[in-house]
Amino acid sequence: MPLLQNQFDTLKCCVLIPTYNNAGKLSAVLDDILNYTLSIVVINDGSTDNTAEILNKYSQLTVVSFPTNKGKGKAMLAGMAKAEEMGFKYAISIDSDGQHLAKDLHLFLEKLEQESDIMLVGARNMESDGIPGGSSFGHKFSNFWYKLETGNALPDTQSGYRLYPLKEINSMRFYTSRYEFEIESLVRLSWAGVKIDSVPIEVLYPEDRVTHFRKFWDFFRISILNTILVLIALLWIKPRDLFRSIKKGDTKKILKEQILRTQDSNLKMAVAIGFGIFMGIFPVWGFQMLLAVFLASIFRLNKVIVLVAANISIPPVIPILLYLSFITGGLLLNQSSHINFSPQFDFDNVKNDMFQYYLGAVVFAGIAGVLSGVVSYFLLIAFRKEINTELPSGESK
Repeated sequence: MPLLQNQFDTLKCCVLIPTYNNAGKLSAVLDDILNYTLSIVVINDGSTDNTAEILNKYSQLTVVSFPTNKGKGKAMLAGMAKAEEMGFKYAISIDSDGQHLAKDLHLFLEKLEQESDIMLVGARNMESDGIPGGSSFGHKFSNFWYKLETGNALPDTQSGYRLYPLKEINSMRFYTSRYEFEIESLVRLSWAGVKIDSVPIEVLYPEDRVTHFRKFWDFFRISILNTILVLIALLWIKPRDLFRSIKKGDTKKILKEQILRTQDSNLKMAVAIGFGIFMGIFPVWGFQMLLAVFLASIFRLNKVIVLVAANISIPPVIPILLYLSFITGGLLLNQSSHINFSPQFDFDNVKNDMFQYYLGAVVFAGIAGVLSGVVSYFLLIAFRKEINTELPSGESK
């Protein structure tokens, strides 16, 4: 029996091998893995060499074949769907080019035994001898974008040696089909709340290694994907997570941590309050909170303070804000502060009233934001030190 078969069976885990025109290395990769497990799913992604003939020699394998090349992402998804259909809960992906070593499989299994509902990424030592310069640059580039998109750090976001939770990943719809799938799956599983961790692995880069990574086009596609993911993170994911944390947590506790224990200066906190008030009144109804958190990230303001201040536009206060905005617009335009409720619809009157409101709302938002910031600044100077002294003894101020 293979060395790790009992662990693979207990954890309901298999090995997933996507392959495309790597016949020169495939037999060695399969023989290496078969020393450790028989639970192997291979996806022949439309290979035009003798890959199919090689696979026919291994009756132990489950093989999924595409008539034409679909891309690594499509191959991975097809393999993971097949693996879950066979009753597996996890799949460890291994590239077929010979760079991954089967002796590292136990690292994934041991980590999985300690903690389920997790995704694991094999972390290569990119500082070791023999690592191509392009791979080292791409590794750092990808790690930077992943942290920006998720707020979490990983030592190696480009490694193809991974353990995937099948239920979670098969329940998602992915939009990429090639190498960029590995970035999309990593980021979106993190967004979905799956814990992402790493295990240290060894890696080989043999001189006769065959890679189908197209340096320009695949790098270009990955760059486009990262740009889209960053926008989604800033406009939706980060505001969503902030809303959830406030909704789940004790508001008093959150405010205490964000205001009393923040390292921000009184001035920066006052700017955050003033900016939040400004965004709460600014006439972009329906998008105020998302835009407020997005801009707070850009300007590096305390997002919780901005969000709380922006909640000035709660339903009971909205009519007052609308009325004050309309009055402000009337004063600026030297027009009446009364809305024309003529029984006959008049487009010009509606247009004038809307213009008066929008102009007034923008100016009123600016005035309210500045005044709130100034008042907050002096209140913080007067009371913040006194509040800090009320923290329990032994706690950092």
